[in-house]
Amino acid sequence: MNKFYQTYIDTPIGMMVAKATDEGLFLLDFLDEKDDLIVNKNHILESVKIELSEYFSKKRKMFNIPLLLDGTPFQKEVWNTLLKIGYGKTISYKEEALMMQKPLAHRAVANANGKNPISIIIPCHRVISKGGAIGGYTGGVWRKKFLLELEDSF
Repeated sequence: MNKFYQTYIDTPIGMMVAKATDEGLFLLDFLDEKDDLIVNKNHILESVKIELSEYFSKKRKMFNIPLLLDGTPFQKEVWNTLLKIGYGKTISYKEEALMMQKPLAHRAVANANGKNPISIIIPCHRVISKGGAIGGYTGGVWRKKFLLELEDSF
């Protein structure tokens, strides 16, 4: 069994928890309040902290963190598709489904986006409603709005 590491990361939009193995990051999520996490960092978590800081100061547009995706084959396909949405760009759930060549799967795509375990780095915040409305965000709509404004895409 792989050893895993975890830490808190303070960001302009709140505290996050990051978890990784020596092979890659498998969780980056928002926390509304700190819990009793035992912090033990590794090189991947240190890189996440640095790259997020660069992202929030507009010095980074792409992340270079190795990812470990744990989900169904469909969820992994959705999350990998999200990685293709460029910085400062937005698409609709329907467009994401079309990118996957599954034009009728936009509701399933939206559901999988909501289960994204690696916030910000896998940019589900770049998917908005078809009419241009901001839509939902598991981390809170206010965070999504902040991220889109940071990237000058909303």
